[in-house]
Amino acid sequence: MFKKNPTLKLVSLFLILALTVTAFAGCGKQQLNSEQAKAAEPRVIVDHVGRNVTVPGEINKVFSVSPVGMILMYTLAPEKLVAWNFTIAPEYKKFILPQCRDLPDLGGWYANKTCNTEELLKMNPDIIISIGAIDQTSISLADRIQEQMGIPVVVVNSELNKLDQAYEFMGDLLGVKDRAGELAAYCRETVDDVAGKAKLIPEEKRLRVYYAEGNQGLETDPMASQHTEVLDFVGGINVADVPMKGGMGMASVSMEQVLAWNPDVIITATMGPMGGKEGMVYNNITTDPKWSTIKAVSNQRIYDIPDKPFNWFDRPPSVNRIIGVKWLANLLYPDIYRYDLKAEVKDYFSKFYHYNLSDQEIEDLLVRS
Repeated sequence: MFKKNPTLKLVSLFLILALTVTAFAGCGKQQLNSEQAKAAEPRVIVDHVGRNVTVPGEINKVFSVSPVGMILMYTLAPEKLVAWNFTIAPEYKKFILPQCRDLPDLGGWYANKTCNTEELLKMNPDIIISIGAIDQTSISLADRIQEQMGIPVVVVNSELNKLDQAYEFMGDLLGVKDRAGELAAYCRETVDDVAGKAKLIPEEKRLRVYYAEGNQGLETDPMASQHTEVLDFVGGINVADVPMKGGMGMASVSMEQVLAWNPDVIITATMGPMGGKEGMVYNNITTDPKWSTIKAVSNQRIYDIPDKPFNWFDRPPSVNRIIGVKWLANLLYPDIYRYDLKAEVKDYFSKFYHYNLSDQEIEDLLVRS
C-alpha cells in the first residue's frame, strides 16, 4: 500500500483552485469582451428632424458644421472636439482649455465659409453635428454633407428654450449623460426663471432696444430672428423694423432710421474672436456726434455685449447665450431680475467653459456693460 502524501494532496488542491479561478477569469473576460463589442456596434438614432442616422456605438471624434455646434461640443465634451470652425484670437484663448487652444481651424458649412474637407477626412471624425435652427435648408445641408463626406451627420435643434433638450440628446449620443444632465438642468432653470419673470414686466415699462452690428453700428436684426432671440426672451422691445434675413442676418439700416427709432437702450456687438476689433462698434457710437441726440446715447445707456470667449448675445447663437440671458435681463430690468451677476458669470464659466474666473477677470469682462 502507498502512503498518502500530504504535500502531494496540497499541491493538487492548489492546482484545482488555480484552474477554477482561471476558468472563471476566462469567462469574465469573454463576457467583458462581448459587452465591449456590443457597445461598439453601430446603432441607428433619430435626430431632431426625424432622420434615421447610423452612428458608431462609441463616438470619440466630433466635428461641427458651424460654430453653434462647436461651442456646444466644447462645453459638453471638449476632449472629443477635433477642430474649430474659426481661428480664435490670442486674447480670447486664455479662457479656452490648453489642450483645445491650438486645434486647427477647418472652417465649415456656414455663411461664406468653406470646410477644408481634405484635412477633415484625414482626421476621420466619427460623426459630424449640425446644431442650429431647424428648417428645410439645415436638413438638405445635412444630407448633402453626409453623402459628400461619407460620415454620419446628426441634426440637433438649438433654439434658446430647447438647449436643455439639445444637451440631453447629445449626452446620450456621446455617452456623457451625467455631464449633459448638469448643463441641461442649468439651461432649463435659467430659461424657466427668466421666462417667468418676463411676464411681470408691465408693457409700459418695457424698454425699446437697438442691437447695433457692423463696424459702424448700422446693421441689425429684427424681432423673432435667431440673432435677437435673447432680447425678445428677456422682455425687451426690438425697435428694428427691417426684413428678416437668413444665414448670418444683419440687415443694413440708415442713420436716419436709427434716429427715428430713438431707442432707450443700445447694445453693441463686435465679432470678437471671429475676427472683429474689440469694442469697435461701441467706440464708434459713443464718439460719433451723429449718434449723440439718440435717447440711449444722451442717457448713457449704451452697452457693449461681453464676448469672451464667445459673444454672450449672438454670433454664434449657441449656448453662450445662456449667460447672455442673465446679463441682458439684469441690465434692462434690475428690479425684476435680481441676479448677482458677478456670481452668475463665475458659476457659468466654471460649469460651461471649464474656467475659474478671478474677480479682476469678471470686472474686465463687464467693463463696458
